[in-house]
Amino acid sequence: MERPGAPISPAEPISQAYSLALYMQKNTSTLLQTYLQYQGSPFSDPGFSAPELQLSSLPPAAISFKTWHALDDGERLGRAQGAFLALSQHLQLVGDDQSDLNPGSPVLLAQLGAARLRAQGLLGNMAAIMTALGLPIPPEEDTLGLVPFGASAFERKCRGYIVTREYGHWTDRAVRDLALLKAKYPG
Repeated sequence: MERPGAPISPAEPISQAYSLALYMQKNTSTLLQTYLQYQGSPFSDPGFSAPELQLSSLPPAAISFKTWHALDDGERLGRAQGAFLALSQHLQLVGDDQSDLNPGSPVLLAQLGAARLRAQGLLGNMAAIMTALGLPIPPEEDTLGLVPFGASAFERKCRGYIVTREYGHWTDRAVRDLALLKAKYPG
C-alpha cells in the first residue's frame, strides 16, 4: 500500500505514455494522407512534400542526434510537452479550417479530432511522468498567438499540412524519447 506523499514510480505513467504514443504513431501517416487527399492539387498529387514549410508557432521536431542525445529527461519531456500543447491547439484550428473548407469530409474531421484528443492525452501522461520524476510542469500557454483569420484557403491548407506533418514527426520523436525513459525506469 502506498503512503500518502510517497514518491510515485514513474514506470506506470511512462508505460501508459509509451503505449499511447505507439498507438498514435500507427495513425499519423493515415491522418497525413487523408488530409492531403481532401485538399486537392498540389497537395493530393502523388509524392507531394514540402519540408521547407514551417509555422513559427509550432516547434519543429527535427533535431540532430547529437543535440537530442545531450538533452536530459526534463529537457526532452519539456520540449515534447510544449510541442504537444502547441499541436493540440493547432489541430483544433486545422479542424475548424477544414470544417469550413471541406464540410463534407466527416472522416478527415473525425481523424483531426481524434489526433487532437490523443495529443491532449499524451500531454496528461507527460505531466504525470514529470510529476513522478519531480520535474516542474511547464505552464499552459496560448501557442497560436494571433491567428490571421483572413488567411486564404491555400494558406489554411498549407497550415494544416504543416500541422499534420509535424504531428507525425513529434509522435515519432515522443516514441523515441519514451522508449529511452522506459529503459531507464523499468517497471
